[in-house]
Parts: sequence; structure tokens; C-alpha cells
Amino acid sequence: MGGPLSIGIIGLGNISAQYFEAIPRLPGLELVAVADRNGELARSVAAEHGVAALTVDELLTDDRVDAVLNLTTPESHVEIGLRAVRAGKHVYAEKPFGLSPAEALPLLEAAAASGLRIGSAPDTVLGTGIQTTRALLDGGAIGEAVAAQVHWSAPGHERWHPKPLFYYQPGAGPLFDMGPYYLTSLVQLFGPVARVSGLTTRSRRPRTVETGPLAGTHIPVDVETHVTALLEHTNGVTTTLTVSFDVWATRSPLFEVYGTEGTIAVPDPNHFSLPVSLSTRSEPEWHEAPAAGGYADAGRGYGLADMARAIETDRPHRASGEVAFHVLEIMDAVLRAGSERRVIELSSTVERPEPVPLGAAPDTW
Repeated sequence: MGGPLSIGIIGLGNISAQYFEAIPRLPGLELVAVADRNGELARSVAAEHGVAALTVDELLTDDRVDAVLNLTTPESHVEIGLRAVRAGKHVYAEKPFGLSPAEALPLLEAAAASGLRIGSAPDTVLGTGIQTTRALLDGGAIGEAVAAQVHWSAPGHERWHPKPLFYYQPGAGPLFDMGPYYLTSLVQLFGPVARVSGLTTRSRRPRTVETGPLAGTHIPVDVETHVTALLEHTNGVTTTLTVSFDVWATRSPLFEVYGTEGTIAVPDPNHFSLPVSLSTRSEPEWHEAPAAGGYADAGRGYGLADMARAIETDRPHRASGEVAFHVLEIMDAVLRAGSERRVIELSSTVERPEPVPLGAAPDTW
């Protein structure tokens, strides 16, 4: 590659601010251009960051851009990704990977045929929180892993987000919006999932935007708003996962892993570096574990930087399209299982990504 990976960002919504904050401290990346369907916004953001403001078509064909960072809404993830690959560019996208496995598989196939990389959020799993959990598991801190439990819930994003309507459209909802953080973490910790079952509910509670210029706007709901799944990993570990936009309050643990010799309280995988706690047979009082793996002080964009280094050194990257596709198939299967009231065998699998050693940096690993 001979230098930093040149990045063009498409989509300048809320999440883009976190990428703009992280990219300047990642030597393996160089931001060169931005695009958004709102041209005025693109010009304003470009001026703020000293880069080119382009249309989407211009950015996709600009020779200065090595890789497209796709921060569009879910229904555009595959479309933009395919256009970028056809233009000869690597792609890193926000989650979810697509709306369905059938829609997303051609993107993986096109990239593989062209020798290009596909990466995908969430890269939070590369921070010290999930990577320390993985190091504890792999080191036998709680014996042999038996099961895990996840419970993420909220009353709905309309309480804080100024433009929340897309959260209730296909490609979002609690499963497609929050599920990738937990499911990607579970793949990091235990490897791929073999089969799933699930139950789903769509509540009839009226929803309106509660903040910002759209306050009072009715929100049509076209997704399941409460989802419970049972996952069986190929290594025999089972996970119970609940994600919901229907819960006003709960005392359920967010994320725990149970082993033959203890329990790990896993930190919120929507963050990079929260502490890990554990209780074991020999030390039953909950205590905080020192960091034992992961990129320190990481932020959104570290998965892209990890991919840039992998391209440079011809190695697999960790926040890969293959992992994201497997997670997408898990979510799709959970919804089908809930609708059809049956267990569904997954057709995809994926290698457990390499761990991130403690002290590693995404531009030098």
C-alpha cells in the first residue's frame, strides 16, 4: 500500500462524529473526502476537516479514495458497498451488514472476486472490554464456558434521538440495531453459531418522536420490538439473548458468561474499554479484572485501521465482512424462527477472529 489507507466517508449522520474524532489519531488512515445526499452538510463537514466535499457518485469514482467508509442507513449498506467494490475500492461499513443474507452475500462474493477487503462494525469488540473477557475465558479463569446471557432493553430510541424513524424500519429494531454488538461479541468469545430458535413480539404502543425538530411526529413501526433468542454455538456453549424497545426498567444483568468455575460480568459491548468483573469459586466476591487484551483507548474507526494494517501485511482483519455476514444470518434466522416457531440451522460459519494482544496498536499489530 505504501502509505496510509485513503478514506472517503459516505453518510454524515450522528455516528460519523465518532469516526471523525478517532481517525486523526490513527496513522494508518487518511481522510480525503466526504459525501452525503445533503450537499450542504457535506460541504460544511468537509470544510471543518479540511477534505474534499464530493457527491456520492464522485467519491465512488475518485482515484484518491482507497476505501469507502459507509455510514449510510441500513437499507443502503449493500448498495453503496457493491458500487464501491465495482469501482475497485475496499469497504468498511456501519452495522448491520445488510437487510438479509440474500441481499448481502453478493457483496462478499464481489469483493472476494476482486481481491478487495470488506469490513464492518461493530469494532467495539476490539477494545479492552471484550478482549479482556476473551483473554480470561481462553486462560481458564472461570473454567470451561457453559453458557451466556444477554439482556439489553430500553423504552425506545425515540426518547433521545432527533431522527429515530429509521430505527423502526427493516434493518433496525432492537435486534438489528443493538444485536450486532452482542452477537459479534459472542462470536469473538465462543466462535460461530450453529442453530437458533426465537420468539418475537411487536408491541402496539403508539410511538412519537420526543425530541428535536420532529418532536410529536408519529413513528410507524414495521419491526419486531421485543426479541428473545436461544443460540447454540458450534463449541456447545448456549446463549440466551433478549433485546427490546419495550422495557421501561429492568434489574436483569446486561451480559454474563457462566463457566464451571465462575462467572464473568461482561461490559457493555457498545463501548470499547469498560472494566470486566468476575466471581470465581476461589474468589467469590466480585472483583475487577485488569486489562488483558484489546486496543487501549479505542474508538470507532479502529476496526478500519485494523483492516488497513491487514491489507498492508496481507493478513486477515478482525472486524471482517465474514463475521458481519454470519451475525446477519443469525439475526435473520432468529426472526424467521420466531415467525415460524422452529429451530433454524445456519448455513454460514466463520473462523473466530484472532485476539487483540494487550498493548497492540491497530497500525502496527
